[in-house]
Amino acid sequence: MTCCDLKCGLITGTVLGALIAVLGGILIPVGNMLIKNTVHKETVLENGTLAFETWTSVDIAIHRQFWLFDVQNADDVVSQGAKPVLVQKGPYTYKTRFIPKKNITFNDNYTVSFVLPAGAIFEPSMSVGTEEDIFTTLNLAVAVCILTTILLCPSGVYSLLGHKFANLLIQRSNSSLFQNRTVKELLWGYKDPMLGSMLGVFYPYNDTFDGPYTVFTGKDDINKVISDMKFNKCNISHINHIIQFCIHMLTDGSSFHPFLDKKEPLFFFVSDICRSISAEYEGTVDLKGIDVYRYMLPPEALASPAENPDNQCFCTDPVITKNCTMAGLLDLTACRGAPVYISLPHFLYGSKDLVQGVIGLNPNFDEHSIFMDVEPITGFTMRFAKRLQLNMLYGPSDSIVILNKIKDYTIFPILWVNETAGLDDETADLFKKELVGRMELLEGFQIGLIVVGLILFASCLIGLIVVCMKPKNTKLPLVVK
Repeated sequence: MTCCDLKCGLITGTVLGALIAVLGGILIPVGNMLIKNTVHKETVLENGTLAFETWTSVDIAIHRQFWLFDVQNADDVVSQGAKPVLVQKGPYTYKTRFIPKKNITFNDNYTVSFVLPAGAIFEPSMSVGTEEDIFTTLNLAVAVCILTTILLCPSGVYSLLGHKFANLLIQRSNSSLFQNRTVKELLWGYKDPMLGSMLGVFYPYNDTFDGPYTVFTGKDDINKVISDMKFNKCNISHINHIIQFCIHMLTDGSSFHPFLDKKEPLFFFVSDICRSISAEYEGTVDLKGIDVYRYMLPPEALASPAENPDNQCFCTDPVITKNCTMAGLLDLTACRGAPVYISLPHFLYGSKDLVQGVIGLNPNFDEHSIFMDVEPITGFTMRFAKRLQLNMLYGPSDSIVILNKIKDYTIFPILWVNETAGLDDETADLFKKELVGRMELLEGFQIGLIVVGLILFASCLIGLIVVCMKPKNTKLPLVVK
């Protein structure tokens, strides 16, 4: 090979290497654009998309785990006004959300309406006992009667008449402040002797519907997918106007818009508490080989209205909430149509008065906090734990005999629930193959082109420089004297 041929080859290699590296660089934004367009297309709620298939599917099991509080000193509470001593027992696990969404209707304004059928199937293998286990707990009918009397007739002659009437109902039915009920009765309903009708924490539940809901499909704006939720219960006439004003209804938490920003909080609607709550980015965790963003419920979500004005609409009684300075408690009386209070389990993030009002609670961040693991590219929720505690109230009364010895208002925890679901191995493998695998393949191809191009460019350029700097091999003429 002549010197000219070598130089030409090195120049060609240098140019070719530069072109390959440039091509690899160009493919980065082009590839990202392709991925973005594909994700946007597949996360729109319409027939044929991955989002719609996932949204309507019931393949991923969702469970509700219940922990019930058993009162150990019921007689002492009534006769001496002692603090209730509680022992937690659970979980009692039920499979829920196994019935597909119904009445799915696409509207002209890029929204879709639907209802969620409710159903629960007991899972013995995932429970600590049977549905026939008996607990000593607060008498729901008595608590409703007492609290209704307190709220409707707080003072004056109406208070006296209301309390005497409540006492009459309680004595005529031979009821007390506490009762013995099975797990099944307490959760799903029993015929109460005082009211003469069915009563239960979740009664009625099976064969009922949650909704209707209306959410955006995201077809006109992908950032609105499954957002701006409209929920029919806000229009029920018994809900206080201020509650309607305060409730912000966004996504149900099953998925969010794609390409999440860590700095952006996520808002999702929880029908159990008739409001939306926000979750903040906590960190990135590995879920079956998939990087997901973990979002946690911040303490501010349940802060007192004095610290978080957004919670002002859930403070309806200045006496019980100590002039709206009590943290960790939401009054849902107006929303649910029954005198109930919602908190995190064991009053996590709650005021000391709540935790110390009974004996036996032990708030634990890892066991009692709410979190969601969301895949940031698609916005799909891959794992979640929604933990809430149901509480009721009782307090002192001179006219209600069973409350004569009670010294102060007590927020009494009935039970707490953990609604949870997570990505199964088969779905995780499919997700990694269809999305993560293809992205890694594209990224590897892009980086490979850049690396090969740069190596070829650098090696040929160095070779060209060496050849050009090499001294020419010239012959010197012989001088004959």
